[in-house]
Amino acid sequence: MNFVAVDVETANADMASICQIGIANCKNGVLSDEWKTYVDPEDYFDGINVSIHGIDESIVAGAPTFLEVSATLSSYLDGKVVVCHTHFDRVAINQAARRYGSVAPECTWLDSARVTRRTWKECASSGYGLHDVCRIIGYEFKHHDALEDAKAAAHVLIAAINETGTDLNGWLKRVRQPIDPTAATHGSTIRREGNPEGTLCGEVLVFTGTLEIPRREAADLAASVGCQVVSGVTSKTTILVVGDQDIRKLAGHEKSLKHAKAEDLIAKGIPIRILKESDFKEMVKLSNEST
Repeated sequence: MNFVAVDVETANADMASICQIGIANCKNGVLSDEWKTYVDPEDYFDGINVSIHGIDESIVAGAPTFLEVSATLSSYLDGKVVVCHTHFDRVAINQAARRYGSVAPECTWLDSARVTRRTWKECASSGYGLHDVCRIIGYEFKHHDALEDAKAAAHVLIAAINETGTDLNGWLKRVRQPIDPTAATHGSTIRREGNPEGTLCGEVLVFTGTLEIPRREAADLAASVGCQVVSGVTSKTTILVVGDQDIRKLAGHEKSLKHAKAEDLIAKGIPIRILKESDFKEMVKLSNEST
């Protein structure tokens, strides 16, 4: 059982703004070596991101850029089965590679959140976040440190393999099947309430700002990958999607009421992820490729 687990942290809502990368290498079912680096995102640090992971401009001062570490990153990931918990880290790496005109790692991705939803019944539709799952398997870690999160994702996969008896190759096939393979399938998905088989089932998503595509189309995209789409930000919100042009205005400028409310909730400990529209669309694309 050989695979690599990866996690990244970002400086702001632009997922290309990677400021830390962590990698855990697993050989024969045992974590064998690890790599972590801070990254200069060549971008601003949003206070809400700093409050989550504690990384700011002073910490990345003198650190390499993503372009400068891309060869090392690829040396770990190319040709491997690469595990990350949900698609966010995969999207961030792809978007950063696109920003710098470099080649994204050529690997086989495996989402440990999808593995989780098919392993533990209590996580099938919600409660499959990395912190929650690690509590189930009894693994303690420092959340929102890239290396700690990468190792946690690796332990989740190892625990799922031990729990089910399904090996790595088996999981690469299993995650493409329905959560309950014995249940009847239907040709149409549940719009706006979220496709129950979607990779992001259980996420509650809100849009704000000026989007490039119509809100109706954006809502359909979100629902197709499992998100419940609602109009206002509450303590139940898990994802806020902000128009790209609004994100570009954020460094020191006024944010929408929804954005401000989301950040206030994040400061109170509510785990809301803020994405820009182009990152959201990339996430939907990659999620559909995995189904």
